[in-house]
Amino acid sequence: MDQPTQAVDSKKKTTDRDQESRRRLRHLELLLEVTRRMASYGTLDEVLQALVEMTTTELNAERGSLFLNDPDTNELYSRVAQGNIQREIRILNTSGVAGYVYTAGEALIIHDAYADERFNRSIDEQTGFTTHNILCVPIKTVKGEIIGVAQTLNKRTGKFTKQDLNLLEAMTSQGTLALQSAQFIERMQAIRRQEMEFIDVVSEVTADIKLGSLLQKVMGEATRLLNAERSTLFLNDEKTSELWSEVGQGLESVQIRLPNHLGIAGAVFTSGKAINIPYAYADLRFNPAFDKKTGYFTRSILCVPIVNKHGKVIGVTQVLNKRGGPFTGEDESRLRAFTAQISIALENAKLFADVQNMKNYNEAMLESMSNAVITLDESERIATCNAAGLRILRVHPPQILQKPAAEFFAGSNVWIAEKLKRVAETQATELAMEAELIVGEDKLSVNLTALPLLSMEKKRLGSMLMLEDISSEKRMRSTMSRLMDPGIADQMLAGGVDTLGGKNVQATVLFSDIRGFTTITEQLGAQGTVALLNEYFTLMVDCIQREAGFLDKFIGDAVMAAFGIPVGHDDDADRAVRTAISMIRELWTWNKLRVSEGKLPVDIGIGLNTDNVVSGTIGSKKRMDYTIIGDGVNLAARLESACKQYGSHILVSEFTYKALKTTYFSRELDLVVVKGKTRPVAIYEILDYHTEESYPQMIDALRHFKSGLVKYRQQKWTDAMGEFNEVLSLNANDKAAKLYIERCQHFLASPPGDDWDGVWVMESK
Repeated sequence: MDQPTQAVDSKKKTTDRDQESRRRLRHLELLLEVTRRMASYGTLDEVLQALVEMTTTELNAERGSLFLNDPDTNELYSRVAQGNIQREIRILNTSGVAGYVYTAGEALIIHDAYADERFNRSIDEQTGFTTHNILCVPIKTVKGEIIGVAQTLNKRTGKFTKQDLNLLEAMTSQGTLALQSAQFIERMQAIRRQEMEFIDVVSEVTADIKLGSLLQKVMGEATRLLNAERSTLFLNDEKTSELWSEVGQGLESVQIRLPNHLGIAGAVFTSGKAINIPYAYADLRFNPAFDKKTGYFTRSILCVPIVNKHGKVIGVTQVLNKRGGPFTGEDESRLRAFTAQISIALENAKLFADVQNMKNYNEAMLESMSNAVITLDESERIATCNAAGLRILRVHPPQILQKPAAEFFAGSNVWIAEKLKRVAETQATELAMEAELIVGEDKLSVNLTALPLLSMEKKRLGSMLMLEDISSEKRMRSTMSRLMDPGIADQMLAGGVDTLGGKNVQATVLFSDIRGFTTITEQLGAQGTVALLNEYFTLMVDCIQREAGFLDKFIGDAVMAAFGIPVGHDDDADRAVRTAISMIRELWTWNKLRVSEGKLPVDIGIGLNTDNVVSGTIGSKKRMDYTIIGDGVNLAARLESACKQYGSHILVSEFTYKALKTTYFSRELDLVVVKGKTRPVAIYEILDYHTEESYPQMIDALRHFKSGLVKYRQQKWTDAMGEFNEVLSLNANDKAAKLYIERCQHFLASPPGDDWDGVWVMESK
């Protein structure tokens, strides 16, 4: 190499060293400028804007941006971007070129953005900007933690180089401390604002004592605090085990109720643990039915329990669809703190609502009562009087309220003031039944109760007076007693049954009649007959009244009674059957006494039928009778008469038999058409009153009789007679078995034909 060439090379090296020195000096000056400018700004927005401006200018790029990571949402956000767009941009910290640099921690130089698969074109499409090339570096703290990325777009001359990358890394590293400080200051300021706002909100909300408006305020504040679209507060109804809400934020005010163990709200209530669902439709616990019903689309859900000071879960708060992303852990903490503060206010408001409801309930109950209720304070002045009291006493409120009791209840009614005075002195209840109260020129019959009013500490608060006007009831009882047994009249009045008109009721009718009564009267004469009937009726009526039966009338020697009127029972048919059995047993006991005295025994037949009958008062203005009429009554009378034909004491229709709830010794006796009817009715004989002496080997006899009846209806006359003869071999006095043997002999001689249905037509009544 010649000397001129060496000189040129030496000069060139000197120039390169000078340029490198100047570049390094410029680099240092730039970093010092970054430090100086960053230190002069107090807000994060100012630091971000200044850093972006410096890096963009120094790298000769069209646009620059700086993304910081939001750990709560896992998003990269930029508040400042040069160019035409001045708004916050948020992207997932795994999306696009910035996301790749953040997660990989590697700087990137991309010369053709649209050729790189990591590039997200959607930002360009939204902003109208066209990205050609990109320089992107991670922003690292001194400890190496990546807190964001910085990028510059579209170098104005040439392409981004390795030196550009190093410079951008150096500048962002130099500004990292300022960024972190500004972030911390901003976060502290935000927390302070939130705390102050939180205190203001809680103070305002908890000042409300009305449950409805309190719920509305809580929902509004919860929605605003968490930047959500909608929120609902559910309280637990311990009586129904339901979660309920009177308001739904963003909906018309409606009451929502759901079982307190179902759905997301139910799961939070029963477990006492919060649930945060970022994507509702991806969670199996979410029920989309309500969305379909309302047209609302639920994206994210945060639901936390409301716990009172005793650690008991009293409800849940649910917020829906946070704007800008899913709910964060910080949102959950804020909502927990908010609900913890307002839980006391909720319980107080709920207690106030319960007390108000109870007050309204008590007032409504007092106003709806037919009895007068009057309260007196400690000084014996009349404090309250319900509507019934004003009506009974015929006064207006100013005429009675705040009046001394001794002054109001004076003259003929002074006995009331005296009872109130004794209550005040003795603290014991005073009663007066059917007492006379003078109101104007009228005399009322009243039942009076005066009792003390005491506090929880047993201190005297005053007195209470209750007056029941029984004047109309006494007049009603007097009228009804002329129509029926006084006991039945009392029962009807107690039950509030209006029987002055006719009505359809189901009842079991009982008819009984003395056998051979004409012969008895001929032997006894008039006075003896009356004495016999009086003694007989006394026994029979006692049996009827023991089972709460209604004695309708005496028809000569016959007795007509009914079970199911005027007050019905579930077992009226059984009551009637028990009465019939008791009548036979009482009669037999009475007959033993009569025979021992040399008197003739008395025999009766009883018929029972259950049907719908018409009951009510029938007659004229001068003479009325409470009775029952209808085909059901007639059938009972026909069955009583049929007892003579079958040698029975108690016959019941199929309708009574099917209504029985208890099992009795009985047998189906026949299928008959009574006189005046065309439809056949099955009749049964009740044999429960028998003893082994009166009907020996009854169970075996009933079995043979049942078998004989089956063969009889199958027209197997000879076989049927064999069964009925077996019955007679066990009890020779079984008249029904004898009757069927006679029928079988008749049909053997004169077969009835194939169309015979086994029905027997009764020709007599």
